[in-house]
Amino acid sequence: MLAMNFRGVRQIRLDRNKPEPEIKHPYDAIVRVTRSLICGSDLHLYHGRVPDTRVGMTFGHEFTGVVEAVGSGVQKLKVGDHVLVPFNVACGTCPHCKQELYGNCNESNPEATAVGGFFGYAHTGGGYDGGQAEYVRVPYADVSPTKIPDGMDLENAVLLTDVVPTGYQAAEQGGIQKGDTVVVFGAGPVGLMAARFAWFFGATRVIVIDHVDYRLEFARKFAYAEAYNFREMKDPVLFLKKATDYFGADVCIDAVGCDGTGSALQTITGKGLLLQAGDATALHWAINSVKKGGIVSIIGVYGPPWNLVPVGSLMNKGITLRANQASVKRLLPKLIDHIMSGRINPKEIITHRLPLEEVSDAYRMFSGKMDHIVKPLLIPPRANAA
Repeated sequence: MLAMNFRGVRQIRLDRNKPEPEIKHPYDAIVRVTRSLICGSDLHLYHGRVPDTRVGMTFGHEFTGVVEAVGSGVQKLKVGDHVLVPFNVACGTCPHCKQELYGNCNESNPEATAVGGFFGYAHTGGGYDGGQAEYVRVPYADVSPTKIPDGMDLENAVLLTDVVPTGYQAAEQGGIQKGDTVVVFGAGPVGLMAARFAWFFGATRVIVIDHVDYRLEFARKFAYAEAYNFREMKDPVLFLKKATDYFGADVCIDAVGCDGTGSALQTITGKGLLLQAGDATALHWAINSVKKGGIVSIIGVYGPPWNLVPVGSLMNKGITLRANQASVKRLLPKLIDHIMSGRINPKEIITHRLPLEEVSDAYRMFSGKMDHIVKPLLIPPRANAA
């Protein structure tokens, strides 16, 4: 089958002869991919920011597909079902899954102490191949895969596998109250969703900070947010303090994670010397921009082992820090309702639609922010097979 193939840092190839996946466990399903996306988190892998990303792996944790085969124990899915597959690989029975912490499943990635299993996200995420391929093996098929509701646009369905619930959880974690000022660092797809959903929770002012002008313009149109380029400021923290009458934002959301920029110290130690897990500039700014007693929500991805952050400000300001991988299954009923009711149309953020055969170019464009790309979609050649 065709599949994306990781060959090394910034080296993506199309594998035309990857063996098709097989049922390995009674609770497995095999899904023929109909749509998949490239995520900013895939770029962390592409850029070599995530440990134990092995040559030969297929990325892609956002995908929809048609069930082609099921194991003997699968009861809720049948061949022919068209499903969206959350990026969390979750067993559904461990103590964390029972708390609806599906991103922290204890069984799907037993070698990791922090995270559960994820599709297509290195061996730190369990080593599961992802959906930038024609077929995927889906473990625990009765737990997270969800039949796509009748009438739902397929592009909205695939966005429900990660970016929509991740953006929603970023706002939810912020504990946003009516009248709050919310600052979102990062105008990528997750930041755009977080900014848009901030209004759903009652924010009366939403500010987005980034350094890419076309994405800032996108944030103004899609998320109805004020949007500013931090490269045009002497100090983004001072700018935000002035913008909030020196009070600070009620909630700050870090939607950037380890691939930040804007601080020479962070860039040298995080990306150059690899002395910390990437560049934590956005988190640094978030902690220093939020008000005393405010909330910082981290949804941008950071990896092991640690990062330089202003712990003194965190403690002395009485800041609440909330973070986690999105728990997609928990959020799906609410988000499906938002989409089917027309309150949000997530597919507006998809700017590029490419055949799977062009996956290498898609990564290069997305990484280089070429052609005003915001969110690239991949379509396998067998997507419409009978």
